[in-house]
Amino acid sequence: MSQEVAVCSASELSAGQMKQFTVAETDILLANVRGEFHATGAYCTHYGAPLEKGILQGARAVCPWHNACYDLSTGDQLEPPGCNALTHFSTQVKDGQVWLTLPDTPEQQRLPEMAQAEPAADGRTFVIIGAGAAGQAAAEGLRQAGFKGRVLLLTEESELPYDRTKLSKATLQNGDADAEPSLLRSLDFYATYGIEVQTGQTVSRVDPAAKAVYFEEGRSLSYDQLLVATGGQARQLDLSGTDLAGVYTLRRASDLRQILKTVGSAQQAVVIGSSFIGMEAASSLAQRGLAVTVVSPDAVPFEKILGAEVGQLFQEMHEEHGVQFRLGMKATEFKGGNKGGDKGGNRVESVVLESGETLPAELVIVGVGVKPATDFLSALSLHEKDQSVPVNQYLQATDGIYAAGDIARFPDALTGEPVRIEHWRLAEQHGKTAALNMAGVATPFDGIPFFWTGQFDLKMRYVGHAEDWDDLIVQGSLEERKFLAFYCQANQVRAVAGCGRDRDIAAISELMRLRQLPAADSLSHTDINWTEKLTS
Repeated sequence: MSQEVAVCSASELSAGQMKQFTVAETDILLANVRGEFHATGAYCTHYGAPLEKGILQGARAVCPWHNACYDLSTGDQLEPPGCNALTHFSTQVKDGQVWLTLPDTPEQQRLPEMAQAEPAADGRTFVIIGAGAAGQAAAEGLRQAGFKGRVLLLTEESELPYDRTKLSKATLQNGDADAEPSLLRSLDFYATYGIEVQTGQTVSRVDPAAKAVYFEEGRSLSYDQLLVATGGQARQLDLSGTDLAGVYTLRRASDLRQILKTVGSAQQAVVIGSSFIGMEAASSLAQRGLAVTVVSPDAVPFEKILGAEVGQLFQEMHEEHGVQFRLGMKATEFKGGNKGGDKGGNRVESVVLESGETLPAELVIVGVGVKPATDFLSALSLHEKDQSVPVNQYLQATDGIYAAGDIARFPDALTGEPVRIEHWRLAEQHGKTAALNMAGVATPFDGIPFFWTGQFDLKMRYVGHAEDWDDLIVQGSLEERKFLAFYCQANQVRAVAGCGRDRDIAAISELMRLRQLPAADSLSHTDINWTEKLTS
């Protein structure tokens, strides 16, 4: 049975407004979309952000935390992150009141509409190599696009697809030695929708002419369409002692398990590299009570990505929490000993720097970037600089083969320039678009990149993509850590970073999507309400 409940006066929400209400002990989001009222679950299906604090553009709601987007007229998710749609509730206006029809057990979210596997109806086989953000999104995207053939999702790892973004943040900060990654879907889900997840699978080569994938153990698998989404491989340092126990990279769940087994008995940690993974790991370890030192050849963390002014804020935040830095410096050796009972001196005890300084360390995390995991793709024409996979606007590398995520070099939607971007959300966007194209729905990729980082109390959102810039315009206050930084090139805003300005970043991302962002020379350092600019 369902019940009809009055929510509010119809005059309480003007067109273009949305607001959260609690109705019969259920939180709902009510939006006035061009005079029509729509009610959905109130919270983003990704991490549960209250959507009323986001942006409403037409029927499109943008989450203030990580830019997931929803169509409030249906509840469907339009842009990741997150896997589910919002529950949509029926509404009507009677006697000047907005009434809502609620089921007996209302849910905040629902599964998206997906086809079931019917091999008898469609005998094709679509193979996805890599079960990270892009691969997982593509597997679901194929079913959402109505594909009923066989879907195989292959991964080298032993886990089902999981949320990799948490490894260096919440799980490293709070997890114990038995912590498991946060799975994106359950085994039952994959079984229900006929998505065959094969773990522990290493692909040795791909033959585009034969349309076959070959595995390390010798077997092969034929495909009709192939998506390569193998992501990045953590770079290693060519230093003495890299193979010591206690020296780790942090890319996979298996890496995190090893780190968590060590962190409980460690007191001093050294992080090599001021990358986002490195700095997030430093933040997490420091909040666990370890004494942390970051060693990096950079003069300022993130200077090449965010500029010295913004990078300095992150350094200061870390230093306020006790993290020490050795900047403009490289490590030259990891030294081991037998502390803790290890024989043969096979556990790290210190890090030697090029200055001659020795830093004590029971734990070392190497975060010096990743490289595209494409060694098995010798049959494709890879980019000579980094061995990434060049693709067209449909994310197609060659006939029958697509690439998505960290390995793909694709045309930037704003500039047309070929770019490669290592963002979780972008990989999910790629996966959805690749799935549509594999299923025969020609869809050029036009998504706007977005990423986030959280280090101590400093949360930053970044929209767009700027590899370099000739002007940096700051609105707000860097000192108060509440600002927007505009990275501009040739009078075009290429990217914007923001702290404490989540709604503005969401609004700017929509202006970028709509190609309505003002030219750089029309901006000033005077603050602007970007939410009002979007809706004006």
